[in-house]
Amino acid sequence: MANKVIAFAGKGGVGKTSLSALTVKLLCSKFKDKKILAIDADPAVGLSTALGVEVTHTVNDVRLNFIDELKKPDRLSTMEILNEAHFELSDIMIDCKDYAFLAIGRPEGAGCYCSINSFLKDIISEIASNFDYVVIDGEAGIEQVNRRVMQTVTDLVLVSDGSAKGINVARTIQDVAKNLQMYNNSGIIINRVKEDKFKDLINLDGLSLYGFIDEDPNLQLLDIQGKSLFELEDNSITVKGLETALKKAGII
Repeated sequence: MANKVIAFAGKGGVGKTSLSALTVKLLCSKFKDKKILAIDADPAVGLSTALGVEVTHTVNDVRLNFIDELKKPDRLSTMEILNEAHFELSDIMIDCKDYAFLAIGRPEGAGCYCSINSFLKDIISEIASNFDYVVIDGEAGIEQVNRRVMQTVTDLVLVSDGSAKGINVARTIQDVAKNLQMYNNSGIIINRVKEDKFKDLINLDGLSLYGFIDEDPNLQLLDIQGKSLFELEDNSITVKGLETALKKAGII
């Protein structure tokens, strides 16, 4: 396993994809000699947009090819198919300037292919073991990451706004991940806080607080423009707040 496997999770719309992208930015900036892998495990493939990466093929594309090959009457041997799938997964990984990128793609359709999913997950884990840091942007829950990407992570970073609903979702995700024995460390970042007076009103009830990040108009502007979040200034509200939170989490 990589030294650090960091999975971001939380209710939809709370900014976990932006924080995932900016974590990649911070790691690339601080650790020039480290190998970093960004994994987009959200079917919406939002991390690619946040990082300015153009995705042409995903892990699910490889999976579908794998299934089609298994159905052929004159198919290759199972070992040959497995070797080909391993090669294809390595081939679809995108080499960016300071990091590598892998998109999982949309969830599988009808039919049960648990053995195939397990095999592909094993390959992803093997690929990830060649990196010092792996950053995973997941769906709202955490089960999909466990089932299709990685069995365990070192750091589960929950993201929420200040709403009770968002924090309750984060708490449920942590409970599920705990039952799956999925993480070593876990905590929450409260994102897009509009006023300091609200911070004392937020009830975390058992969640470890990594930090608050205030609302950031510069980040919102980049989101609107569809630009890479690598363009966000290092002294911006979000980057500084995220850096403080990740230091408290022991990630950087």
